[in-house]
Formats: sequence, structure tokens, C-alpha cells
Amino acid sequence: KDKGFEMFAFPCNQFLSQEPGSNEDIKKFARDKYGAEFQLFSKIDVNGPNTHEVFRFCRRHSPLYDDETDTIQNIPWNFAKFLIDEEGNVVNYYSPKSNPDVCVPMIEEMLGL
Repeated sequence: KDKGFEMFAFPCNQFLSQEPGSNEDIKKFARDKYGAEFQLFSKIDVNGPNTHEVFRFCRRHSPLYDDETDTIQNIPWNFAKFLIDEEGNVVNYYSPKSNPDVCVPMIEEMLGL
């Protein structure tokens, strides 16, 4: 955060109901169990008709969007990651299978580190 990078997390209960708790329960768990210091938002939908506008935007401006067919793939599972620059552009999408460490080189490059 002090170097110009900030992480946001959006809990979602659309994947086998893995986030059934209240927003407060989820925040407490993340902070107590993992020491999470990042911005943790309220639970949202990332797929379907009630997709939150942030994820609608991110999916539309990432490799999940196919401009030939004008279709957008669903996020397949929890922990999908979108890297967004300071101007709000989606720079990269990392699948839920990607270890968070794979994001580090691009983040460091964007920050000039």
C-alpha cells in the first residue's frame, strides 16, 4: 500500500456456498485467521444476472471477453484475480488456479520497482 499498490477482496458465495457467513463474519475470519489488512468488501455476485458492476467491468475488459461472439465467460471459481492499473484499466486476469505470487512481477513492473 505504501508503494502505490492496494488489494481489494470481494467475497462471493456462488461457488459451492463457500462463503455462507455474514459480511462481518467473513471480515473477522480473514483478519483473525490470515491477518488480512486489505480492503474487504461485502459479499457480491461475480456471475449471473446480479453480477456486481465491478466484476461486470473486469470480465468485459479481460481475456474472459470474446469480442468475436460478444460473450463473456463466467468466473469459474473463487480467487480469480484482476490486476487493474491506476487509470482503471484491466491489465491482466489470473485464473483461480493461479498462485497469487504469479501477479508479483507485473505488479512490480507497474510500480517501477
